[in-house]
Amino acid sequence: MWPKVPDQHKPGKPLVPWGLGVAYVLFATVYLFLMYFLNIDSSPNGNVSASLTLAVCILFGGFMGMLDDWIDLKWRYKAFMPLIAALPLMYYAIANSEAVRTSISLPIVGMVDFGIYYYFAIIPLIVMIVTNAINMLGGLNGLETVCPAIVLIGLMAISTQPAQILMAGPLILWLILALFNIQGRLFVGNTGSFAIGLTLASYAVVTDLKSSLVISILPYIFNSAIILLSVFFVRKKASVTFDGTRLVSEHKRSLVTIITYHRPLTERQVVAIIAAIVAVFTALGAFYHFT
Repeated sequence: MWPKVPDQHKPGKPLVPWGLGVAYVLFATVYLFLMYFLNIDSSPNGNVSASLTLAVCILFGGFMGMLDDWIDLKWRYKAFMPLIAALPLMYYAIANSEAVRTSISLPIVGMVDFGIYYYFAIIPLIVMIVTNAINMLGGLNGLETVCPAIVLIGLMAISTQPAQILMAGPLILWLILALFNIQGRLFVGNTGSFAIGLTLASYAVVTDLKSSLVISILPYIFNSAIILLSVFFVRKKASVTFDGTRLVSEHKRSLVTIITYHRPLTERQVVAIIAAIVAVFTALGAFYHFT
């Protein structure tokens, strides 16, 4: 009953259920609404609910990803669609302006206060960059699930207990999806990657962990920058060759192709290396939070 697509990096290219990220969207939304009704929330002064804001953002992300799965949106449209999902976060920040900081602490630069521009420029930029960056690092079993989970775990570890409870349920389900995704038994699709990207962006804004998020996703930003530079200047996309057991590339146009450049590796080895890189930067983001 579920749509299936071939797994391009497995012998025989077996058909695998695709788009299971919708399970995360539905579960996370119901869970967050339940947290709201149980009055388990991390909203400052109770002005606007953090749980409902997170739920709406995840729904937006899931809808955008599902739309992309259905009609395969072009990047020039897909890149700016997350701006719509920034509206609930902008409203949340404005409504809780007395408690929300409009400044961001950046390495080397220090604390930068954006003032009113934080609501109308910085939040949309965070949402757009994070969501697209998460979506662009994929294609291998585990990349779209394990790596974002590492970042989310890192953010939850340095947040307050009420905020941790808000994402505890969604994280558990996402880890279950990741377990099956690593084994090549399901794909979360763009529905899942967009939803988890929105989860990271909105959770960082709600918990004021923006600096830690930026540091944690630096590998994602690096990957996106290389891909975009290759498309704009070389006019070629990143690709890897699969010989039945290992992946190898003849160019350096993405994080995956850099790792496999003239270096044949199995799919799980590539995913493990990238997950380790993301874990290192997530740890640096957590360390920066406490400095």
